[in-house]
Amino acid sequence: MASDDSAASKVNDEEPEVNDEEPEVNDEEIEVNDDRGETRSKMEKLMKRLRTEKVNLRVHNILIKGNTKTKESVIEAELEPLKSASTVQEMLVAAQQVQMAIQRLNVFDSVEIVLDSGPIELPGTANVVVQVVEAKKVWFPDLGMFAKPEARSWWMQGSLNFRNLFGYGDIWDGSLAYGLNQASEISTGVSLPRFRRLSTPVTARVSLLSQDWLKFSSYKEQALGLSLGLLSTENHDLSYNLSWRTLMDPSQMSSKTVRKQLGHRSVSALKYTFSIDRRNSSLRPTRGYAFLSTSQIGGLIPDFRSMRFIRQEFDFRYALPLGFYRAALNFGISAGVVLPWGSGSSSMPSYLPDRYFVGGNSSPVCTIGGPTLMWGFKTRGLGPVDPRREVREDTSNEHCESSSELDYVGGDLALTAFVDMSFDLPLKVLRDAGIHGHAFACTGSLNKLTEKAYRDLSFHKFLESFRSSAGFGIVVPTKFFRMEVNYCHILKQQEYDRGKTGLQFSFSSPL
Repeated sequence: MASDDSAASKVNDEEPEVNDEEPEVNDEEIEVNDDRGETRSKMEKLMKRLRTEKVNLRVHNILIKGNTKTKESVIEAELEPLKSASTVQEMLVAAQQVQMAIQRLNVFDSVEIVLDSGPIELPGTANVVVQVVEAKKVWFPDLGMFAKPEARSWWMQGSLNFRNLFGYGDIWDGSLAYGLNQASEISTGVSLPRFRRLSTPVTARVSLLSQDWLKFSSYKEQALGLSLGLLSTENHDLSYNLSWRTLMDPSQMSSKTVRKQLGHRSVSALKYTFSIDRRNSSLRPTRGYAFLSTSQIGGLIPDFRSMRFIRQEFDFRYALPLGFYRAALNFGISAGVVLPWGSGSSSMPSYLPDRYFVGGNSSPVCTIGGPTLMWGFKTRGLGPVDPRREVREDTSNEHCESSSELDYVGGDLALTAFVDMSFDLPLKVLRDAGIHGHAFACTGSLNKLTEKAYRDLSFHKFLESFRSSAGFGIVVPTKFFRMEVNYCHILKQQEYDRGKTGLQFSFSSPL
């Protein structure tokens, strides 16, 4: 018992052992942490250097991957910004530009660009890897609505598109379009992103157009045409059009002005367009401006049936925010003139389909395409006019009664202007849907210059030729077009104009 107590006392008197040794640290962990710290330090130094100075770097080699069908030359044509870059900063910007340019070819599902270091023996160089994934779906349908200034109406179009059939980034399409004014068009075309040494896309299109203007001007028009897009950039467009036009009068009641131009004509014209649009929206602009200039010259082939004319148009739009209820003022002015050229042109009439016709069911706020639109006036609702052929009520009677119907034959000089104030409506559900209100006023003039008519157009007569209207309404924007429900009041019109005070609907497309 005594021995047990002695042992217990010995155990209790012992002090617990303390481990003074430091925990072991793995050498590999120390190296990893050192590497991470060193990498972070290098990255910070690199970013600081990139912000403060230019770091020289050039492309050593470019490798393209993933293009099983697309020709390498199509992709290489978009790589010029990378090849010309001489610094890291320029190369990063160029890589983004090239990626967007390749994506715009519309033949790839995805595009990725990787910048890697070049060979060790060549410092200051980089290798570029362009990885693309070609689109799996070769064909795709499309349905949309667009405005067509040449036809003075808006259209619905369905098309079937085929892309990259031959590996050149080529896009083929066949389309069928139908316009409000009993117009239809069948066309097929191809677009190439590059053609030989040209640095801009090239397009070619064959179309068959049919339009019925019997109700307004006593003629039908058919046109078989070929159009070539020669130059197309962000602001500039150059195209050539060759077409064979036929004007017919099945009713045989057309006016003298129309009868003179029935038959076949060829049109060979070069068209240049300069456009710039800095508005924040095309359907409901609240700030910014837009400008469009279109120049066209016809009669470029030595054919006596070829129409020789010069056509010039200007459009300007400006949107000014007012600072409350998302209100904005939109101002717009459009002007255009068409004149024949060549020997004896001063006494020649302009070609009927190339003249200006003002009126229609579209809004000038988002539609830019010449002086053709005014609220409150029907399609081809402004003069000049010419009475249709006289109608004999009794063939045995030598006397005849003049027809009361008129042909609207258009003008050579057109000018339109408008002011529109848009604003939000009080209901939140309408604001969320983009539905808003607007109030507007517009004015326009249409005059004849050819066949020496300019001699009778004094400044006073020019001012007297202006018509005007005002009103208010509700705007309903959709995915494809802008719809307006307006109450229009005609302030001034001439005797034979087809203006109407009352409720009207209009449809517009910015395309």
